[in-house]
Amino acid sequence: QVQLVESGGGLVQPGGSLRLSCAASGDIFRINHMGWYRQAPGKERELVARITDDDITNIADSVKGRFTISRDIAKNTVYLQMNSLKPDDTAVYFCNAFIQSYWTVYDAWGQGTQVTVSS
Repeated sequence: QVQLVESGGGLVQPGGSLRLSCAASGDIFRINHMGWYRQAPGKERELVARITDDDITNIADSVKGRFTISRDIAKNTVYLQMNSLKPDDTAVYFCNAFIQSYWTVYDAWGQGTQVTVSS
């Protein structure tokens, strides 16, 4: 089994910043990629940013230039630095990781952390 634990969400004013963290633990041999998705009320879940084990990143156009994704391989942790936040960024943010164990693979999801951008 694997677990993803997210932290760092909260309430922030427009123009502010937040940093999300997601730590993976459990039966991990290798993490191929980690990323963040978000889901706003009434909308589908969408990719925000993803990073591979080769540090190749994929950033959604809607957040490009404002959000940065990074990872600490030794800590099995991925970060999402969110700057210049807008009300449209309000959503539940979910961590995702594709993890290889010695026996199987996991497409793992965290439970989500709420990000609210409001004055």
